Amino acid sequence: MIISNPDGRYDTSVNYNHVNSERFGLLDTKRETLITGSKYLSRIQSRSNLVNQLERESKKVQGSLSEKDTRHALIVIASIDCGATTTTTDVNTITWTPDDTIISNGISRTVKPSYSLTSVLDTLRVFTSRKKNCYSIGVTQGTKILARATFNYGNYDGLLNPPTFDLIFDGNLWTTVKTSLSGSTTYEVIFVAKGDNVSVCLAQTMPDQFPFISSLAIRSLDSDVYSEVDDNRAIFLIDRLSYGSSKSLRYPDDIYDRIWVSYPAQSGTEQVTNDAIYIDATAPNNPPEGVFQNAITVPTTFQSIIIAHIPVLSPPTYLNLYFSEVTSLDFGQKRSFNIYENSSPVQLAITPPYMQVEERYIYNYVVTSDTNLSLSATSDSDLPPIINAIELFTISDILTDGTDSNDVKALALLQSTFDVLQEWRGDPCLPAPYSWDWLNCSNDVIPRVTALYLNSFNLVGSIPDISSMDALVIIDLHNNSLSGTIPSFLGTMSNLQQLNLADNKFSGSIPSSLSNNGKLKLTVTGNPSLCTSGKSCSSSLGSTNSSPGSTNSSSGSGTSTSKKKSSMLPLILGIVIPVFILLWIAFAAFIIFRRKKIPAEVNMQVISTGDRANINPDAPPVGSTA
Repeated sequence: MIISNPDGRYDTSVNYNHVNSERFGLLDTKRETLITGSKYLSRIQSRSNLVNQLERESKKVQGSLSEKDTRHALIVIASIDCGATTTTTDVNTITWTPDDTIISNGISRTVKPSYSLTSVLDTLRVFTSRKKNCYSIGVTQGTKILARATFNYGNYDGLLNPPTFDLIFDGNLWTTVKTSLSGSTTYEVIFVAKGDNVSVCLAQTMPDQFPFISSLAIRSLDSDVYSEVDDNRAIFLIDRLSYGSSKSLRYPDDIYDRIWVSYPAQSGTEQVTNDAIYIDATAPNNPPEGVFQNAITVPTTFQSIIIAHIPVLSPPTYLNLYFSEVTSLDFGQKRSFNIYENSSPVQLAITPPYMQVEERYIYNYVVTSDTNLSLSATSDSDLPPIINAIELFTISDILTDGTDSNDVKALALLQSTFDVLQEWRGDPCLPAPYSWDWLNCSNDVIPRVTALYLNSFNLVGSIPDISSMDALVIIDLHNNSLSGTIPSFLGTMSNLQQLNLADNKFSGSIPSSLSNNGKLKLTVTGNPSLCTSGKSCSSSLGSTNSSPGSTNSSSGSGTSTSKKKSSMLPLILGIVIPVFILLWIAFAAFIIFRRKKIPAEVNMQVISTGDRANINPDAPPVGSTA
């Protein structure tokens, strides 16, 4: 009767039909039994008020079934058939939808025919790229979530090598998935959603062992279910067993679609069937009535039922135990037993009620040595112990609050601006080894994004305002098709040390907050329309559209003045050049005239008389004789 399972796995390929599959057609039969069933009449005669009680309970059956019917559609958030191409409805009336509208990465594959289990588990999606790949499902913040992931390797790749990889939820490590060659492996976690989305991610941990998933179920639980668990922690299912049952049970019998795996009586134990016409299964965790139809016991009061083996160094454990008396005891009869830790009782004695249920739990249970939990009869009990069902969980550490909310909002803005980035989902930074491929994060408890590596991502358009990402040290956007002016907010990011905007289509001027930033390494080469040092702005600058948060160093009036000056230049040149030529011509004529006049002046005779010189025009030339 040991139910401990260190791997946390169970096979979901079994038929999950309810033990009492005709439950919705049994109401009239139950009423008839109230009147004519001789088996129960003898007990009614011994208890004069039992008939009235049964009639009241019969009416409660109608109300209970009606209430559960209205809630069936409320608890299913998502039923995802990974790798499928069409919608499928399984034997439990659950409709499974393909995942191709939820995730774009990965490859759809089908298991080999000899490994077929069910239509839902025969398809899968395998991920051969990226550090992690995530499914993201919208929920209401504060909702208590049950997430269940199932993996059927089925030798889909023909390599006979079932992979091992990590499973993550909302930035928290869930478990290391260990798949098998045949049969399916299932993991379940229950937690409270901290945001308006929950994510389930798969991360590769070993070379050439690619993560895959066959199905993903996301269910909503009532807030008072498993209320012992702190909202800041998760619980990981180890086992959920229905003792003495021949078939496993789930939705629609369990309104939360919990899977109660059948656990028939083993050597040393006996199966017993509950003879109650109706069982009021009201209990804190809303167990389904079906798990109380059967139970296991031992032959004598001197024997015990071992219900769990807790190994040393196990994480803190959470157990829920469910009991219901299987028969109406005779007057004076008593069934009473204790839960024992090895040889010591750990709780008050249990006396299961008939037609009702009792639930006991053990929370945050930690052992210092290998420990057996068992049920043993008390000294005054006439009957041996019984048990109908059990749930066994381990308890997580405190859950992360995720990456800094300002960074998350800014990244969401980037993703809404550039479609190619929308393929990345889940927490951007957590768990630490599995941040998004194009960013780096700090190691803080609430991590910050410190680097964006979006070079060669075919980004088109303007840069949105991501100034709230004030922990960024590196922004690399080179080799894209980004346009518009360079946003000025980039110069206000106090921790930014490297900004690479090369090989884009930016235009306008570089904001002074960037060009004058001495601690910033700025790269803007390969932007033909960008005004840089020593390069004038092009005439098209006036028509450039500024991106959000950007500034343009040239105003409209300045551009207009520049155009006017440019258009008057030919006229000015047309006037100045001819005038310049005419001046040169006049100057040349003056020089020629001057040279011709000098010889005539040399032939004149100059006569000095005293201190005056008289010019006699009749005198003979110099050197002649009178």
